[in-house]
Amino acid sequence: MDLTDTPDDIRDSTESPPDFTEWDSPEEVLKGGPTRERLLSVILQLRTPTKVSRIAEQADCDTETARDYLEWFTSMGMTREISGRPVRYERNESYLQWRRVEQIRDEYSEAEIVKELKETMKRIEEYRAQFDADSPEDVSLMDRTEEASVEEVWEALSEWKTLKQRAELLDTARQNGHSSSGGAKVDA
Repeated sequence: MDLTDTPDDIRDSTESPPDFTEWDSPEEVLKGGPTRERLLSVILQLRTPTKVSRIAEQADCDTETARDYLEWFTSMGMTREISGRPVRYERNESYLQWRRVEQIRDEYSEAEIVKELKETMKRIEEYRAQFDADSPEDVSLMDRTEEASVEEVWEALSEWKTLKQRAELLDTARQNGHSSSGGAKVDA
């Protein structure tokens, strides 16, 4: 077959193209799914305490339904209720960390966790040496632009922060999921 040949299964040139206006918009497609899943998705994205009405709006459901589910999520420990007028909710970071630790413990053996923790700590040490600092928070982005672009430095610092979080999760998982199990906390 020559590159200029038309394959046999290509649509006929006399056939009209599909009418894209008949397709659902991406916003409509994303509104599908059970209410609980939509609310959970919104909750996982919360960065600050948020009013019930705003959460309901983002999850495309009515306020009373959102309130009922938020009370249930709170009883499960997934969210925290912030008293006041109006009542607001925030995601419970402790719950999310516990879930991540449990997932690590379910998916990996203790030996695999220890191996990954060692590799993660090695990479953290490499960043400490590279930036001559104990923590990414100690590094000034502007002071480093002579050596590399702002984007490169920012990316390296972001990865360092991620590695620190990973080390903390792995260390907690290594300690059987309990940060108070007697082991020392990782100084990442």
